[in-house]
Amino acid sequence: MEALTSTFLIILLAELGDKTQFLVIAFAAKYDWRKVLLGMTIGIAVVHSLAVAVGSLVGSLIPEAVMQVVAALLFLAFGILTLRSDDEEEEAHDSRFGPVWTVAMAFIVGEMGDKTQIAAMTMAAELGAWLPVLVGAIGGMLVADSLGLLCGATLNKQLPARKLKLLSGVLFLLFGALGLWDAAMDYWG
Repeated sequence: MEALTSTFLIILLAELGDKTQFLVIAFAAKYDWRKVLLGMTIGIAVVHSLAVAVGSLVGSLIPEAVMQVVAALLFLAFGILTLRSDDEEEEAHDSRFGPVWTVAMAFIVGEMGDKTQIAAMTMAAELGAWLPVLVGAIGGMLVADSLGLLCGATLNKQLPARKLKLLSGVLFLLFGALGLWDAAMDYWG
């Protein structure tokens, strides 16, 4: 029980204010909240299952800098696609994968090498209790990112579609640019 509780609290606190929480706000302002919740849950489950199952091996196979650049480029692409999409057909045609898989893939790429994944890997290695750590990590992420989902769904009802599209696109571009900046600073810093 200690492994589950401590993992839950650490992941919850680490995720508050993280880029994927803001990503959920942007997706929830664009897509139906149920599709975002499903995609978010799939992405979180995949990322933390990998973190707990593979542990530190994943970190040594895929350099954090590579994942950071890939995530940043995806955020930039999502931002450009969001700003360029037509208002009338936005939900049906802005991604060939649909909202659920778009959100899931964004989570998977965005969380690879992130502090919450590293925390889950570390806790799994230290505590030696993979199931409680996995449940705690997924639970902490779902609670934190559900707050973002609630915020985005509320914005969706309060703001006109055009302003939401602009807000979502700008958020994606901002996180893409910040991700590339962080990668550059890590490389040259």
